[in-house]
Amino acid sequence: MILITVKFPIREDRLEQWRELSDYYARAVNEEPGCVFFEFSQSLTQPGSYVCIEGFRDSAAGAEHMAQPHVARFMAEMPDIVSAQPQIIYVDAQEVTGFGPMGEISPRQG
Repeated sequence: MILITVKFPIREDRLEQWRELSDYYARAVNEEPGCVFFEFSQSLTQPGSYVCIEGFRDSAAGAEHMAQPHVARFMAEMPDIVSAQPQIIYVDAQEVTGFGPMGEISPRQG
């Protein structure tokens, strides 16, 4: 599995454009056959910062993702939306197949 985390610093005056584009993009990516998961979250400590967490089945699925028209649109529009260059972590985790249960926390009963 390919695991990718990207931090996007968003311009305050472009938040509405960001919301529209990121919603469109997340929906499109999640429809890709090689996508295991894809979502954006807003940072609680840095209000203008959004984090994307992505999982693709393998490197072939990641390459197929990059060839999609919604990726081209996202990459073309984002330079007008970000306040600084996004930062990325890319991991090829061959033994991981998706999310699993966290052993330290379970819901309380009652």
